[in-house]
Amino acid sequence: MSEIRVGQGWDTHRLAPGRPLILGGVTVPSEFGLEGHSDADVLAHAITDAILGAAALGDIGMHFPDSDPRWKGCDSLVFLRHAKDLAEAQGYRIVNVDSTVILERPKLKDYREAMRDKIAATLGLAPGRVSVKFKTAEQMGPVGEHRSAESQALVTLATENPA
Repeated sequence: MSEIRVGQGWDTHRLAPGRPLILGGVTVPSEFGLEGHSDADVLAHAITDAILGAAALGDIGMHFPDSDPRWKGCDSLVFLRHAKDLAEAQGYRIVNVDSTVILERPKLKDYREAMRDKIAATLGLAPGRVSVKFKTAEQMGPVGEHRSAESQALVTLATENPA
């Protein structure tokens, strides 16, 4: 009998001048990036948490604490790949990813396919199983006031042999 699980992930980081803006493993040209211990890729972080949550394996902070110098400046796709490997070790496979980046600017539509491709390759999925959407916060709250970026993600896992 198969089992289906859904995990939800969310992440937010402050905007920071002089840092690269990395989303889904793709560097987006911008006058600012995101502040964080790793590369601060909010999209990869949200998807990582969604995978870990669906498999009941904790959260990104448990596996990659910001107090650990090993993760300073780390490519967040490392975290994503680790979460995938942990889920697979429990007998799960990723069915699909649905994600949203919330950021006022820059416009991200020209980078959607590159993000989908990078995430899909990292997770061993066909790009058609990865959705990346973009929203603004309509000039409200920290995102709307150009102080932060957020991302949300849902991941579906399936297994034939539940752990």
